[in-house]
Amino acid sequence: MNLVIVESPTKSKTIAKFLGRQYSVKSSFGHIRDLPEKELGIDVENDFKPKYVIPPKAKEAARELKKSAKKADLIILATDEDREGEAIAWHILHILKSPKSPIKYQRIVFHEITQKAIEQAIKNPRQIDINLVNAQQARRILDRLVGYKLSPFLWKKVVRGLSAGRVQSVAVRLIVDKEREISAFSPQEYWSIEANLKKEKGKDAFVARLIKQNKKAIPKLGVKDKEQADKILAALKDARYRVANIASKETKKYPSPPFTTSTLQQEAIRKLGFSAEQTMRLAQQLYETGLITYHRTDSLNISAEALQSAQEFIAKKFGQKYSEGIKIYKTKSKGAQEAHEAVRPTKAERDPEKIKRPLDKRQLKLYDLIWRRFIASQMASSVVDSTAVDIEAKPDSTNSYIFRATGSVIKFDGFLKIYLSAGQAGPAKTKENTLPKLSENEILELVKLITQQHFTKPPARYTEASLVKTLEEYGIGRPSTYAPIISTIQKRGYVQKDEQKRFVPKEIGFIVIDLLKENFSQIVDVKFTAEMEKELDKIAQGKKNWLEALKEFYQPFHENLTKKYKEVEKKKLEEPTDKICPKCGSPMVIKMGRFGKFYSCLAFPKCKHLEAIVNSTGVKCPECQKGNIVERKTRKGKIFYSCSRYPKCKYALWDKPIDAKCPKCGSLLTEKGNKIKCSNKECGYQREKE
Repeated sequence: MNLVIVESPTKSKTIAKFLGRQYSVKSSFGHIRDLPEKELGIDVENDFKPKYVIPPKAKEAARELKKSAKKADLIILATDEDREGEAIAWHILHILKSPKSPIKYQRIVFHEITQKAIEQAIKNPRQIDINLVNAQQARRILDRLVGYKLSPFLWKKVVRGLSAGRVQSVAVRLIVDKEREISAFSPQEYWSIEANLKKEKGKDAFVARLIKQNKKAIPKLGVKDKEQADKILAALKDARYRVANIASKETKKYPSPPFTTSTLQQEAIRKLGFSAEQTMRLAQQLYETGLITYHRTDSLNISAEALQSAQEFIAKKFGQKYSEGIKIYKTKSKGAQEAHEAVRPTKAERDPEKIKRPLDKRQLKLYDLIWRRFIASQMASSVVDSTAVDIEAKPDSTNSYIFRATGSVIKFDGFLKIYLSAGQAGPAKTKENTLPKLSENEILELVKLITQQHFTKPPARYTEASLVKTLEEYGIGRPSTYAPIISTIQKRGYVQKDEQKRFVPKEIGFIVIDLLKENFSQIVDVKFTAEMEKELDKIAQGKKNWLEALKEFYQPFHENLTKKYKEVEKKKLEEPTDKICPKCGSPMVIKMGRFGKFYSCLAFPKCKHLEAIVNSTGVKCPECQKGNIVERKTRKGKIFYSCSRYPKCKYALWDKPIDAKCPKCGSLLTEKGNKIKCSNKECGYQREKE
């Protein structure tokens, strides 16, 4: 009997369907060994020797695997094909080894869980790649050293409960730096001028934008102030509008490549509203049931068989004109593992609408996105006829203004038939901007002139999608780490999301990042962290000794940490208040905790009275008419609003209330983003914020 070992029960069930009775497929239920939870677990003085233990939750799985291994003629390690999967295989082998009876094992890898892929993998086994294992060990040990050594420093110098991480701290720094950039931003005023024009005997007007004044281009930000805009407006009212030039051209829009982990997360966040963590969890489920290829990848490679299959499906489903032939996409990521494939469906012909496997709504949405992106990547380009019309406005013989109107008509939809790069995930509903049929020197009629005031906008805060993109661009983290990074920085209380789901640093985030920048600059340095990723890549490729890499990092880090313990004084984060402790009569102060500020008795630790700081909205509770609506947070840090008399009054809502009643039903009004909405969901009243 041959024993096949994988990480998850779902994966084991899928693989078992493809193998005969001579194979038994078992699961390790994830990591079978890891560093201990409550101690460093690394002997720094003895070549960073890790002290691996079997976690309590893995002990039963370990016992079962050992029991099954004793009956097996051959052990086949079929864990995932990345560094983490290689390390899991290595750990499994380690617990199964016995000095009395040596075991015979093989390592197999595959990009997808299909019968053909599994059979091919079994025919082409290999040994465990110790370079991949060491790259994963190095990452794990580096992260443990930084976390376990630097976190106590933050406890001592700032406040207990804080944590630092080798990659998470850089991510928080990016968010903090962005927030400071936004705070320092000074908006610049500018005005746009547009003309609504129509043919002399026409009905439909079209819009043209002012681009030149007396042969001089209008700046990108338009006219600088209202005074200048009004002068131009006055001159243009009696001008003669003539079509000066018409330029038409055919342009092609090319499809996007299939997904990598990063682009899958970004698109799922934008189009489906899934978090990076949720996207990876759903993708894991789709992979383990054999519907998609391995989802942790930075490669754009596609197998020749999958490419051919896609072309045949496209020609059959949409017609030959939608197939331009096989498209090959080159991977841009420097550390990409070219042996891997992009994320794609395992069968091109497995249309989401006809899928047989029982998927829940979210799984189906993600599968639909992956399928459409892959099929679209192999479809013909769309063809658009674009037209630019320049219109001259002459108020007198010396002055001349040029307006430009643009139009576009889709000549051939191509890949847009099923996928739009931005917007919805399903079939593309492309917008066309048509212009009336015009000819050069044709005189047009002015319907009206429009001037509009604008202000330059500050840089946008990071969303999950833009943060993943930035981390990838900087070379920070790898496909398997983007989602955990984003999850960790929120769980640790350094950042939270605003109403538009964009990251905002908390006050403690600013404090910690400033402390780290001043004293441990390398830990929060983007370039240094990216270089460390390159070092890990070298270890994986066998070009760098992993112990050497650890020594190069740890020695200067440890020396600096020892020095900073002596030099850095504890941050004084207490603020005096007029509040008196109701228990002992001592003054109360505002202290900073891991999750924000709170009231604490000055006599602490003799008196341990604490109170939450409640931010009142000033709006009376509509239910009990006695309390006020105050801001609160869930355990996960999400803001909501409820009555100050809770738990006596349990009135609560997610959106911020305002002191006004709905003109339609009389319920409390709330604000969210740019909208004012009724708190009564059945009412449906809403309007734009003034």
